[in-house]
Amino acid sequence: MMIFKFIKSSVLLITIGMIILACQKQPEVPWISLFDSKTLNGWTQKGGEALYEVREGAIVGITVNHSPNSFLTTKKMFDDFILELEFKIDSSMNSGIQIRSNSDVHYLNGRVHGYQIEIDPSERSWSAGIYDEARRGWLHPLTDENVIAKKAFKQNDWNHYRIEALGDTLKTWINEIPAAHLIDDQTSRGFIALQVHSISGDQKEGTEIAWKNLRILTQDLQKYAQKSPLPTLTKKNRLTSNELEEGWTLLWDGLTTEGWVGAKLKGFPNKGWTIEDGELTVLSTGGKESEEGGDIVTLQQYADFELMLDFKLTRGANSGIKYYVDTTINKGSGSAIGLEYQILDDERHPDAKEGNHEGSRTLASLYDLVQADPNKPTKPIGEWNTAHIISKNNQVVHYLNGAKVLTYDRKSRGHRKLVMASKYAKWPNFGELERGHILLQDHGDRVSFRNIKIKSPLK
Repeated sequence: MMIFKFIKSSVLLITIGMIILACQKQPEVPWISLFDSKTLNGWTQKGGEALYEVREGAIVGITVNHSPNSFLTTKKMFDDFILELEFKIDSSMNSGIQIRSNSDVHYLNGRVHGYQIEIDPSERSWSAGIYDEARRGWLHPLTDENVIAKKAFKQNDWNHYRIEALGDTLKTWINEIPAAHLIDDQTSRGFIALQVHSISGDQKEGTEIAWKNLRILTQDLQKYAQKSPLPTLTKKNRLTSNELEEGWTLLWDGLTTEGWVGAKLKGFPNKGWTIEDGELTVLSTGGKESEEGGDIVTLQQYADFELMLDFKLTRGANSGIKYYVDTTINKGSGSAIGLEYQILDDERHPDAKEGNHEGSRTLASLYDLVQADPNKPTKPIGEWNTAHIISKNNQVVHYLNGAKVLTYDRKSRGHRKLVMASKYAKWPNFGELERGHILLQDHGDRVSFRNIKIKSPLK
């Protein structure tokens, strides 16, 4: 009997203890509100002329005629975060939530660009897919394989989004259903924005979209992050559907040496270059130009072309992207010959202060001939920069991270005068080939490349 009473008392105490614990207030998730439900404090408008107002505890966006896309953006910038919000949209509209987005004077005169979480009430039903506004287009559309997410959108009702941006991983949910899982590191920081898309055709002025309960987490993210059952989709060394439609092709597949050979070899160098984690890297030899693996060139030659690639410098490094290269000349020591988009650590490499013309050996310059704009947007050592070269009808433009930094005519009298006063004077008609190879330079410093793509011929 005593044992029974003891057990009964123990059970009672445990039960009371569990009730007490359950009644205790659980730690609250440290959400931060992005909208005070009364004003647009903390927000600013960019882009078009759509109307934004506060109504019944929600931000309401209203379409207007003859306006480009409009964006109500946070004044604060964010890198890693978890974002939740609700929205309700007119079925005739299209919209989106911009994340890690930016507006820079040097990029399309300030046009908002960056990741967009799509809001799509159309029959296509790609809501919560990931689009790259004003850059690469669709990164992660909702394919027919994700039928559950496509059906999760509620017409003429409030929908809930959860968006996680942690490092290079972006994940989305629509009404608690996983929608997208993307690996991409094009942009690591930017504002959040509410888009009112431009209207055309039969779309009516005055249609509305509303957002409410916008809240964000910026700390203890790993603790609160949710797992997604969806397979990851990566854009490293992959073309988007928009790029394919525009005629881009990959110059490097991210895995093999296919399409490339040594500039002075019949095959790819067996040393001096590595392929790892989707990066093509020339190794350091202490700055000794072409002493190890040597330059590499495309097997194919190009006339008019548009070339883009990402590059990552190490401290004090020197390299280059050459074009209209003829590998049959300068077969001795040193680098192959061609027009060169300079890749350089301007702060630490002495070449930045040298050259035939002042500043003509700095990053993104036409090496030894034309200086790049000194106000160019340069990312720190260890981060990826994007080089972009367009050559059409002998007119050549260099871009760095979206900014136009120089332009020249490679067959003009002025350009030929620059060449004749440079070290290139000994090669007749330097840089004037109708077509030539694309080259990545081995200058004896560690530099990595990825996302190498080209569009040629140009229309």
